[in-house]
Amino acid sequence: MNPASFFKQLIGSMLSRRKRVLRRRYTIASEHLGRTVQIDAYRPTVPPWRLLSLVIVNDGQDLDRMGFRKKLRKLYKQRELPPALVIGVHAADRLKEYGTASQTDDQGRGEQAAAYEKFIVKELVPWLEDRYNIFHGPDRRAIAGFSLGGLSAFDIAWRRPRHFRTAGVFSGSLWYRGKPFDPAKPDANRIVHDYVRRSRKPITNRFWFMAGTDDETSDRNNNGVIDSIDDTLHLMALLQEKGLKPELDMTYVEVAGGKHEPETWGKVIGDFLVWALRG
Repeated sequence: MNPASFFKQLIGSMLSRRKRVLRRRYTIASEHLGRTVQIDAYRPTVPPWRLLSLVIVNDGQDLDRMGFRKKLRKLYKQRELPPALVIGVHAADRLKEYGTASQTDDQGRGEQAAAYEKFIVKELVPWLEDRYNIFHGPDRRAIAGFSLGGLSAFDIAWRRPRHFRTAGVFSGSLWYRGKPFDPAKPDANRIVHDYVRRSRKPITNRFWFMAGTDDETSDRNNNGVIDSIDDTLHLMALLQEKGLKPELDMTYVEVAGGKHEPETWGKVIGDFLVWALRG
């Protein structure tokens, strides 16, 4: 953490203590993405020598619709969270930048997912380490996202466990497939499910999953369970087969009547933060 940032945060904390949560907006030039990236940084009004956990959130532009800052203030007031720096990364072309870094989907989407991963771990995290007093190592670091952003969060944490131990997947686009849909094999070719199934590495991650009962109406395998829930539960079953323990290493929240929208995700984002940062 550089000295200039230290003194700025010290003064800001002293002048704004009643606010409990400060938000600052930055613009970062990304070489890997070839564009400027806007981020919102949320931190509690603690002195800069206090170490902060780190949570990076894809689709950070949607946090305002969730009343996120107000929710953070309440969690800190009730002492439910340790001090944390939450970074909302504003999305650009989601169909290009969110996906699985190892391959595009059957329609060629996600071609910049590998570049987005590099932006997160090679540009954004070092930039934050230079300006904030955050914990090093994966145990106090998490990444989360919504829909395609949730798919991206899972993929980055899975591929970069030395950077992020925990991932939050809100209504994750776990249907993401490498080949066109085949009605004869409706659950085949889901990229994340396939690489988890094939994996032989020890899994050190923790995963928080969420789905809403009204996320969608599609039920491609006609088993009476909508795909967003079915795909999530199937992935959790695969992770359990690989040794992860329910509730300890992964958990699932189902929102009755929950829709595929920020207002639904906002109802449970506090639950995710408490699980991720106090687990």
